[in-house]
Parts: sequence; C-alpha cells; structure tokens
Amino acid sequence: METVPARRGRAVRLRAGQAIRIVNTHGTQVVDTWAFNADDPTEFLSMEHLHGAIGSVFPAKGDALVTNRRRPILTLEEDTSPGRHDTVIAACDVHRYRALGCTDYHDNCTDNLHAALAMLGFPRTETPSPLNLWMNIPIAPDGRITWGEPLSKPGDFVILRAMIDCVVVMSACPQDMVPINGRDCRPVEVEFEVLE
Repeated sequence: METVPARRGRAVRLRAGQAIRIVNTHGTQVVDTWAFNADDPTEFLSMEHLHGAIGSVFPAKGDALVTNRRRPILTLEEDTSPGRHDTVIAACDVHRYRALGCTDYHDNCTDNLHAALAMLGFPRTETPSPLNLWMNIPIAPDGRITWGEPLSKPGDFVILRAMIDCVVVMSACPQDMVPINGRDCRPVEVEFEVLE
C-alpha cells in the first residue's frame, strides 16, 4: 500500500483494465479524485456529464464514471462505505479559503491536483470538479446543502477500474474549517494500491 499524506495529493497512471483501491484509513478523510485520459488531458472525468449518465448525484457500485466526452473512463467496481460521495462541490482552492477568512496561504485540493500531475510530467490542465470520495453533502428537498461529516468507517474503500489508459489523481483534502473531514476538522492520510 502507498500513502497520500494528509493535505497532499498523488497521481497514478493506470492502463485500461487496471484498478486502484483507495482506502479511507481512518474513516473520516475526504479524497478529491480526478481522472484524465492519459493521451489527451482535455478529456477528463466530468461530474456534470456523470449526473446525466447515471441519473443521480451519488455514484454507486457498478456505475460507469464518464468523461466530458460522455464515455466511461472508470467504473466504480467496489464500495464498502455507505456510498455517500459528493459530485456537486468544486475542489477547494485559495479563493475558497480566503472567503472562509484565511489571510495566509492554505493547502488546497486545486494546488494538490496540479502538483501531483507535475510529479508525473503530465500537462497542466484546467481543474475539473472532482469526485469527492466520502464527502457527505446532504441535499435537502428545497435544494439547500449542508457540510456533513463522513458516513464512512475506518478501512472503507472503493475500487475504481480503468476503462481507458488514464491518470488518476487523489487529494487528501486539507479542509479544516468545516467538518467534512470529521467533527474535529483534522485532515489525515489515506492509502491506495494499484490492482491488476
């Protein structure tokens, strides 16, 4: 197993048919997750297109996760958690933390995405909205949202199977101002492994 350190990001290349198992080691950590076509960074996992493809804002076991060109890039092959993953909230960035009152630099998922891609030498891209694994954003009947605590438990994991050659990026979200990473608002590490 490899580690995505708390507040940091990692990127992994997957060949079509390979999979990645991402483990919520402590049960409380949100992982912003992206996938890009390995041969074309302008094609990427798209939450807007996913909603229409699966008819839901919550992806479930067996769902094909589609790109902005409406073709599968990953399949959610396994999910041991209650299945509450967010697909509506953008990745945190310096602007989000400034709006929350930060006056100094704050680690963020947008910067983690670009740093992780740079480690692989992958071209810089825009920042698509991520699949926020284990992020619990309850949506009320009137459309209002709240910042909930994760419903997952320690050791819960997902397996994402690559449908095309792709680059998967994970950010152990550094959010420590609202309780999406648990009641104590403390970001922690997660683990992952590539599966054949």
